[in-house]
Amino acid sequence: MILADKIIKLRKQVGWSQEDLAEKVNVSRQSVSKWESAGSIPDLNKIILLAELFGVTTDYLVKDEIEIVDTIGEDKEPGIVKVSLEDVTKYAETKIEMSKHTSKGVLLCISSVIPLFFLLALAEGEQLFLTSNMATGIGLVLLLVSVSIGVNFFLQSIRHGSGFIDLEEEFFELAYGVRSVFKEKSEKYQSFYIQRLSLCISMIIISVVPLILVSLFSESDMILLLMLVLMFVMIGAGLYLLIPTVAENNVYNFIIGEGDYSPKKRIDTRRTEKFGAFYWPLVTAIYIGWSLWSMDWHLTWIVWPVAGIAFAAFIGLMGLFNREDEA
Repeated sequence: MILADKIIKLRKQVGWSQEDLAEKVNVSRQSVSKWESAGSIPDLNKIILLAELFGVTTDYLVKDEIEIVDTIGEDKEPGIVKVSLEDVTKYAETKIEMSKHTSKGVLLCISSVIPLFFLLALAEGEQLFLTSNMATGIGLVLLLVSVSIGVNFFLQSIRHGSGFIDLEEEFFELAYGVRSVFKEKSEKYQSFYIQRLSLCISMIIISVVPLILVSLFSESDMILLLMLVLMFVMIGAGLYLLIPTVAENNVYNFIIGEGDYSPKKRIDTRRTEKFGAFYWPLVTAIYIGWSLWSMDWHLTWIVWPVAGIAFAAFIGLMGLFNREDEA
């Protein structure tokens, strides 16, 4: 691989345009364009600067026969994994892609009850010649199909994450320049992150308002069931947008070691993730089991807000006990 191709590859890995790279090495965009088209070659000082920016050695850049990224600073402490810009970029892309599969699975699991509620609403309104038993039967079949597809997305997420360096299981040290690259990505992402977070939380909170109003001012079971459909649509959409957004922000914080992923908080975060992996499937099982046993779907939805509050309370108590132990 020639120098021109290596510059293109490294620039795209960090998400920079030619203008961005030109600004960082103090040249014109046309100069970068000529480097990438092999129309000219950077001088020695620019090659050294490019190596520092991308966290690679100058040998990797100038020697065509070297295809594998050779990172700066190979000396490291025993037990510490030295990760290059390419490794970290692949890790970030993989984690973000995994979160997209997870969000699809969550959406399908939450919305699995929507066909049941909708068909029951039609049965209550005596639409399409549906009886309650027919609506329940068809709705339960669609529920199981939706959940099974959702579980498949969860499994895809796990499979997608195999075969790459898992920085969460290793003590690692970033190659020179990598932290600054992802620090810049994180700062650029914050504005979008805050806007998306506000939108998703608002959707989830507002989702219950129509149901409350209908339960107060209407006695129609059909309207109540339709408001349940609307509630789960809004919750599902909110979580579908929220999960990848939070995941991408967490990936950046993890790589640069800030926020909840600072060295002191990483242990607490791992404990939270392990607890959540057990807690939320259990809540889902309780919800579906209780609903199918009692068929009081208009009441069993209360499991979700109660479970959310209980989860937050438990995490808060766990953090409090950990701080007392440290003291």
